[in-house]
Amino acid sequence: MTTDTIISRCEAQGLRMTEQRRTIAAVLQESSDHPDVEELYARASARDAAISLATVYRTVKLFQEAGILDKLEFGDGRARYEDAEREHHDHLIDITTGQVIEFMDPDIEKLQEKIAAKLGYRLRGHKLELYGVPIKRPAE
Repeated sequence: MTTDTIISRCEAQGLRMTEQRRTIAAVLQESSDHPDVEELYARASARDAAISLATVYRTVKLFQEAGILDKLEFGDGRARYEDAEREHHDHLIDITTGQVIEFMDPDIEKLQEKIAAKLGYRLRGHKLELYGVPIKRPAE
């Protein structure tokens, strides 16, 4: 993971950083989950009641266009966001609860490289999303 913060990357790109944008960036930086705009708004407005939902939407769009945030869409109609500079990981989405579980598996990474090479390509990136339901455990 990079040591740069979302705020420092915004500043390095010359984005005008108002106090409200700084608050939203700080909330994003501290998020270990994949919040949608409404969740970001709830967290940011708890810190600064003057922040509007529209401000959060505009800020997220700006950060995404600048390549600072990645937009994730897991088929539930909610766009979620995460820091574009996080270490590579894949996602398992529980389709019953919407929970998003991050994981990294070296065997999967090697297999993807092997498949690409077999087809005559060198990978430059990928996204893997798995969708599932919990396995029912027998009652003990």
